[in-house]
Amino acid sequence: MTFSVAQAAKDAKLAARDTAKLTDKQKADALLAIADEINHSESNILEANHKDLQQGEQNGLSAAMLDRLKLDSARLQAIANAVREIAAQPDPVGSTSGSRKLPSGIEVAKMRIPLGVITMVYESRPNVTIDAAALCFKAGNAVILRGGKEALHSNLALASCIHRAFAQQQIPAAAVTVIPDPDRAIMNELLTLSEDIDLIIPRGGEGLIRFVTENSRIPVIQHFKGVCHLFADAAADLEKAIAILENGKTQRTGVCNALETLLVHKDIASSFMPMVAELFTKHGVKVHACEQSKAYLPAADLATEEDWHAEYLALEIAVKMVNDFEDAVEHIANYGSGHTEVIVTQDISRAKRFVREINSSVVMVNASSRFSDGGELGLGAEIGISTSKLHAYGPMGAESLTTEKFVVQGDGEIRS
Repeated sequence: MTFSVAQAAKDAKLAARDTAKLTDKQKADALLAIADEINHSESNILEANHKDLQQGEQNGLSAAMLDRLKLDSARLQAIANAVREIAAQPDPVGSTSGSRKLPSGIEVAKMRIPLGVITMVYESRPNVTIDAAALCFKAGNAVILRGGKEALHSNLALASCIHRAFAQQQIPAAAVTVIPDPDRAIMNELLTLSEDIDLIIPRGGEGLIRFVTENSRIPVIQHFKGVCHLFADAAADLEKAIAILENGKTQRTGVCNALETLLVHKDIASSFMPMVAELFTKHGVKVHACEQSKAYLPAADLATEEDWHAEYLALEIAVKMVNDFEDAVEHIANYGSGHTEVIVTQDISRAKRFVREINSSVVMVNASSRFSDGGELGLGAEIGISTSKLHAYGPMGAESLTTEKFVVQGDGEIRS
């Protein structure tokens, strides 16, 4: 039978009414059942993932994209553990805040409620299928998931785990829909269904996000590229700085929280840059350097304007020497993407200034950019990292998938 995305959206809207009514325990039980199904179905999921990896290699996917696509026992266990962590978190739905009595006699508060139906459009990362489903469900929403064709077998295997768990818990399958057809025309239609879908969250390459933003009739939360900077301040502990640089640039290159630009205060260049050169040589990192830093990195290419904007997602980095703190902040303001920025410094006042003056969604002091992740920041998982300030900013957990309504209590008051 031909898949109808319009019907799927209508079914999701009906399912969202049911998920909004579920108790915290009912949602937790369903999430724990999903985690158990993932564990029990490991061999089937990995077999499906192997098909995707084979097709990806045949289609010339880059090493970074294949790494995003790959599942193994450890990654699958981490996905199941994230679902269990989400299940154990406080339920955001129904929580109230800001209660106050007004002179008129009425009492006003705000209560968190689900958004309704959320659509995720994403590429090549099958873990997103489970993370998005679990977070949206925890927040009382229904979700429609449109993954990329390169992860189709993996996504459908994971969707089967979700639907088996839902059947056990008498929860409508339409609470989580994984679109089984990667046809671009289906996605185009999906972006027009504003009567049934409340929010679109694209997650993937910059081209995908721009396409969704420009073509959607539904509000979009943007997750643009992660041009993440590390600023080694004049007061940096150089051993800490080199460790944070190594972790941020070389641990996993194809992720949005990997470092893409290194800024080095000129006062530490003579002692720090030889350490940087040794690190980059060790890992085979391709370097695009400004004229001043190229003196310490003779094999580097001379950086161009495009390099300061670049999200390499590879063993590749831009390096610039800056004159002072203000120069570093100015560079980040001009070229940052609003994702994650890091300062390494032992100067407390300068660290505080960096936190105050840098308005990216995540700002770090003496810690790796790789911590810019919902799971690492205590959210259990994330549905994405918003780089637009409305309605959420930074890694988005379950609470970010709710909104607030006013609740007014009175005792017969009327307005004069």
